[in-house]
Amino acid sequence: MFRKVLVANRGEIAVRVVRALRELEIPSVAVYSDIDRKALHVMMADEAVCIGPAPSRHSYLSIERILDAAKSVAADAIHPGYGFLSENADFARGCERSGIKLIGPSSHAIELMGSKTAARRVAISAGAPVVPGTEQGISDLNEAKKSAREIGYPVLLKAAAGGGGKGMRRVDAEDQLEPAMNAAAREAESAFGSGEVYLEKLIEKPRHIEIQVLGDEYGRLIHLGERECSIQRRHQKVVEESPSPLVLNKPELRQRIGEAAVNIASAAAYSNAGTLEFLADQEGNFYFLEMNTRLQVEHPVTELVTGLDLVQWQIRIAAGERLNIGQKDVRWSGSAIECRIYAEDPSNNFFPSPGRILQYVEPGGPGVRIDGGVYAGWTVPIDYDPLLAKLVVWADTRENAIRRMRRAVSEYHVAGITTNLGLFAALMRDRPFIDGNLHTGFLDEFLLAAPSPSADKRELIAAILAASQMKRADSAAHADTNPSMWRMIGQKGLQQ
Repeated sequence: MFRKVLVANRGEIAVRVVRALRELEIPSVAVYSDIDRKALHVMMADEAVCIGPAPSRHSYLSIERILDAAKSVAADAIHPGYGFLSENADFARGCERSGIKLIGPSSHAIELMGSKTAARRVAISAGAPVVPGTEQGISDLNEAKKSAREIGYPVLLKAAAGGGGKGMRRVDAEDQLEPAMNAAAREAESAFGSGEVYLEKLIEKPRHIEIQVLGDEYGRLIHLGERECSIQRRHQKVVEESPSPLVLNKPELRQRIGEAAVNIASAAAYSNAGTLEFLADQEGNFYFLEMNTRLQVEHPVTELVTGLDLVQWQIRIAAGERLNIGQKDVRWSGSAIECRIYAEDPSNNFFPSPGRILQYVEPGGPGVRIDGGVYAGWTVPIDYDPLLAKLVVWADTRENAIRRMRRAVSEYHVAGITTNLGLFAALMRDRPFIDGNLHTGFLDEFLLAAPSPSADKRELIAAILAASQMKRADSAAHADTNPSMWRMIGQKGLQQ
């Protein structure tokens, strides 16, 4: 097993990895930018190293600084979490050259499956269904027009080097293609360092279904079932669940889509944790979309329904252990739902809401899990993704899981900043959501149909919130030295 592991990330995922390391009795090292000096993950780790100023390109995205930090503390492995360098093949190669084990797949697998067009070719070679589209990136307008006519409008322009909705444009007619290509290429270049885009057939009202795979370095590869990830804003997931309501009605679908996922991952000689993403139409036909060569934000729902700790398995596999679970050993129990708690304003196009958290109260009770990375008194920076925590519930049925989520959301209180908790409170009482009639445009339709509060009501709500926050501000201002917070953290404090 590893002597010491550096966690090359921040926020709730860094906290999650530190906790997994602690249970395996492996010393952990946090890294932090100047603005994250008092972040929760820093205080929880056994050691911490500053890696630069707030801009991520000078800190969390700096391969050189991350590797230097690992060498300085004699870490023999790095866990990248998700985001930042987690799917960067150059970073993986840097780890390999430095003799530091990356807790994840090989640089070859990251490079191969990180390219959306290359991943499509792997999927086709594995016999998996793919959305009709181009097999290579497109830069020539005439070539794009020809391909779009063959595929048939509407089509999607997508970035070849990344996802998350960046570099994605819907095109309904040929006269929209040129400006859409230019805009998509610019956005893709800015986000991923590559302006390469490709074309894909647009499937109307698809469901976003993904399959979790897990493989060791000796060739054993299994899937852990599906997650429904159709509730999205700006092509980014905000609610995930397992099992998918679609699979509840079509149980044979899990076997078919799971086998397709394993076949694709096997064709890529994949090891460690990874996720194969698919689009499914309302009839249950599914098409390979892309592979994420890392841990997913939504991994807790899979952990809750399978009883397996994915982060610990990542670490154990990277340390050379064999996967002692076969496909026939995987069992799914009950239903799990995850809501991503963001510092953002759903009523203002999900605009980020950074600032100081004046009060922070998490829900508890049976079947409730919080993967969080903040505390009262912490200032949410504008520099990074505004994810505060993940609220995850488990129950014996989907209906009971929804009821439990309603209760948990009602007990979750964050004062001082705007969050999306109110959105989840409304969503969990929405009849189409309860019925499981989901698709990737569901949240947009839900928000359009939701009644807006009157101006008088908005002003009243604002006044009540302001008065409540002022009342608590004096005591919350001292949260950095609140003994209960330090007891919660259970550490001796910030280590340099």
